[in-house]
Amino acid sequence: MTAANPSAPFAQALDFTGRTVLVTGGGVGIGRAIAEAFAAACARLIIAEIDPANADAVEAAIPGARVIRCDVRQRGVGRLLADRIAAETGKLDVLVNNVGHFLHAQPFSTLTDAQMDEIVDVNLGQLLRITSALLPLLRKAAPGSSIINVTSIEAHRGIPGCSVYAAGKWGVTGFTKSLALELAPEGIRVNDIAPETTDTPQLALDYVIPAENRTHEERWIPLGRFGQPADCAGAALYLASPLAAWVTGTALHVDGGALAAAGWYRTPQGEWTNTPLISGNGIVIPGAAG
Repeated sequence: MTAANPSAPFAQALDFTGRTVLVTGGGVGIGRAIAEAFAAACARLIIAEIDPANADAVEAAIPGARVIRCDVRQRGVGRLLADRIAAETGKLDVLVNNVGHFLHAQPFSTLTDAQMDEIVDVNLGQLLRITSALLPLLRKAAPGSSIINVTSIEAHRGIPGCSVYAAGKWGVTGFTKSLALELAPEGIRVNDIAPETTDTPQLALDYVIPAENRTHEERWIPLGRFGQPADCAGAALYLASPLAAWVTGTALHVDGGALAAAGWYRTPQGEWTNTPLISGNGIVIPGAAG
């Protein structure tokens, strides 16, 4: 008799064959990495992407994916996505709300009403509308379906110059926890991924932190580097899989230990300190005092 393979259930847990996954903003950056991960796990993949060039690129890279060119910020697009998915698959197993954007780094007092509305809507408003529109299809796949919201480490700490952005991300965190309670009796899990600075075309590290200001960069984050999109992709696979069957209403911090450090960092000599040793510069906030 051949001995059973005890690791088999874990390998099978990451097989998404027959499961439908929607990734918003899946044409670039973190969304693209998440889409590629689900495609590699044999999911029936649907990508919503606003940028024509990114849509074409991801369509060529993942031939089996269904790429829908749309702007999820527009009202009614959630219903359009729901109708298309209903017609093609009849259900939705995983919704990855990835769309969001930094948009403006400037003092709160200088933001116009239009800028504030834009920041809140792209980071929170559209996510609420998309989730509402797709919920009936997630219910058809339940129990076992899940929602994954991509937020930010700024949902769990302050950030100067991005107050409204942080408010939107905090809003997603509260929504995640509260919706998780509402949907738990139906077997639908709701979680979020909160990354630290991740090197993507939308927020390139060389733009955020110029090379001349990155001496001893490897000591800024406990794990010695900033994020890559694949880091969040692994987190998304886990949260959507049966491996996380008892995980809901939580935030998975994909941050290299930055939040745990809470102001502690290593000096060039390798010692830990929380004493400010200011050197170089970080985010430049136009119009900020000092």
